Amino acid sequence: MAASPQQQGQGAQGGSGGGGWSPEQFWSLLDKADRRFARVRDLPLLGRQEPDAFAKAFRAYTQLWRMQQEHRHRLLDAGLRRWQVSEIAARIAHLYYAQYQRTADTALLSEAFVFYHAVLDRAYFLDADHHLTPAKHLRFLARFLLVALLLARRAHTVPRLAADIRALLEDSKKSFQEAEYKEWKHVAQEIFRFLRADSPFMNMRPLRYSYAFDLPPDKLPTVPPTVKKRGLVLSDAILCSYYPNEVKFTDLSIDVFRMLQCLEWESCGSFALNNGYSAHDESGQNQPNLLKDLRDAALPPNPLKTILNRPSVTHFLTVLATKCEELPSNGIMLIYLSAAGEMGTSGCCPDTAEKVVSNFSKFDISSTSHTSSKEDKEPCIWLGCRETEGSKCIYPGDLIPFTRRPLFLVIDSCISYAFKSLHGIERGETAAMLLSPSSRSSAAGFSGDSTRHTGSQFSMFLTAPLQAFCLLIGNSGTDTNRDAYNKAEELLSLSLNEWATTLVASSSLHPVWVEVLGDPLLRRLLLRFIFCRATLSLFKPTSGKAEFLPTCMPPLPESVDAESMLSQSCMMRLASYFGAASQFAFAEITTWPDADAEEAGVTSSYGSVSKDVPDSHPATSI
Repeated sequence: MAASPQQQGQGAQGGSGGGGWSPEQFWSLLDKADRRFARVRDLPLLGRQEPDAFAKAFRAYTQLWRMQQEHRHRLLDAGLRRWQVSEIAARIAHLYYAQYQRTADTALLSEAFVFYHAVLDRAYFLDADHHLTPAKHLRFLARFLLVALLLARRAHTVPRLAADIRALLEDSKKSFQEAEYKEWKHVAQEIFRFLRADSPFMNMRPLRYSYAFDLPPDKLPTVPPTVKKRGLVLSDAILCSYYPNEVKFTDLSIDVFRMLQCLEWESCGSFALNNGYSAHDESGQNQPNLLKDLRDAALPPNPLKTILNRPSVTHFLTVLATKCEELPSNGIMLIYLSAAGEMGTSGCCPDTAEKVVSNFSKFDISSTSHTSSKEDKEPCIWLGCRETEGSKCIYPGDLIPFTRRPLFLVIDSCISYAFKSLHGIERGETAAMLLSPSSRSSAAGFSGDSTRHTGSQFSMFLTAPLQAFCLLIGNSGTDTNRDAYNKAEELLSLSLNEWATTLVASSSLHPVWVEVLGDPLLRRLLLRFIFCRATLSLFKPTSGKAEFLPTCMPPLPESVDAESMLSQSCMMRLASYFGAASQFAFAEITTWPDADAEEAGVTSSYGSVSKDVPDSHPATSI
């Protein structure tokens, strides 16, 4: 990873602070830095090796930042303007964000936040004589907003930036051409749709794996030592989502935004700083040190993630092949696909997915009988508009060559069941698959068009399970008490821990799930899937209807099925807490462990916690 400007600046100090310094050196270096930034900006964010251009660009902007700090007055006399200082700081922040995209190191996000915040606090963009100021200012605010969202700065920074974008756009309307104004108006509308979709339960708990809410890895239940394990870990991920008119900001749909954070570790203590963070040092050097002090060096590295927005099939497969080629020997690749699907003309349904298997020969490059007949079209996932048939759709068979490496598939689509046919025909490694329901019930709190408003129900269960549960039972979160929500998180964590303990003790657990349970991030996804399956299986509007239930391959032990006493007890405990037990179809013999079976101690609607809720179980997060 390239050294930070603060670190590199100390090495460059001698070159900028000598007695022979002149403003011409600054202007010359500024031109060189601009050229290097242009080369870095368009580099593909793929590959484990850092391009040399990143280090060179960091070095150039480090020297510029040091010069303007040490010789500010002379540079101002020589014609340096405040907006030029802001561009230097904003480009340093952009380099940090680009490095975060490449390395997944959230400390780099914090560094980017500091430089962006310094520009905002110093109001560097108020130089009205610069004719590009409105457009540059809006791009700056939008980029800063994205960083603030990823850092969960929802209490103060995000609302401030959103309001600034709206006000600046209205104030600068006359300075834009009509087409440019419409483009920025569309961006502003995307931002406010995104914020509305992500607001009801904001700041309740981080989406990232946090030691404040989740057990440290060394505290998790493990399989017996006699069970053979390879010690695989999640090292890479591809995140791809596309729905027409989906909630998104830039290239991040709401589902990818949530999944992105769900696959990262929360810097220790950083979530506590989300409500109220300000920068006071113009150099931008004090705040990174604060965040570094809060970062636990013992945290595992985040998996490298590649976000694909409406890729062509060739681009998707190229990226997948590249990442599989670079996958470490002990690595697992996660592939997340959230998109609309097409059933095809074979009449495939959740109960007849085996029909797909007989047609896989069409994807075999050694086969001599290829067909493109529309009468025999297979189910596929669309990653773009349907006018570009073939170039924007992913078939289950497209993934077969990559099953030579360990894969963890999360398929969130109406044709997810088609991917079940991959099981048993992998080319070397058994693929772990979490597959969404094929239908969404309008009676289940998430209508068929819910993806356009709040994101996918299945993806929300995997990334924010309690939020998904609350929306399912009709709790919008607008009146949810924080203490009550935290208590519900404890009850959910207790249930997840009980499922985990049952899984690791099972003698029928498939080896691929043994490996999954060994990685904390994947383990959390699996346990939340069990919770999702139990919830939808017992929820009355969807109970007993296969099209509304998620599935997984290979199958999990029956001891964690929705019909098991463990699952029913866990669900009754949480549903009763919210006063929603009547919405679920529990078996008559189901009891609430350590409490009466009656709904004593439930919350009022969206409400406060009753004193009768048993709290004999300690919070044990997963």
